[in-house]
Amino acid sequence: MNGFQEPPLKAYYAVIFTSQRTPGDNGYGETDRRMDELVSEQLGFLGAESVRNESGFGITISYWSSLEAIRNWKKNEAHRAAQEKGREAWYEKYTVRVCKVEREYSFQAE
Repeated sequence: MNGFQEPPLKAYYAVIFTSQRTPGDNGYGETDRRMDELVSEQLGFLGAESVRNESGFGITISYWSSLEAIRNWKKNEAHRAAQEKGREAWYEKYTVRVCKVEREYSFQAE
C-alpha cells in the first residue's frame, strides 16, 4: 500500500495513524499484510499511503467514503484483534486522527 492514491472527486475522510513501533517484528509483518488485504475488501475504503523510517516512526493514512465505513472497519473482528496485539506488542505509542478532506490539490513535474 505504498504510493500516491487517486483521490475521489468529492469530499471524503482520512484516518491518520501515527505510530512508534517496538523493536523486532513479533508477527507484525504478516498481520500488516493481512490487514492490507482485508481493508481493501471493505465497503467505502478508497486507498492508503504509508511510510516508516529506520527508527520505527510511521504514518499511515487511509481514505474512506464515509464515517460509517470507518466505524465498520474499526469494528471488524480481525482488525480488532490486530489492534489488541498492537497495544500488547507492536507499538510504543500511537495516535489516530479522523479528518474530513474537503479540498485537495497536487503538483507533478513533467
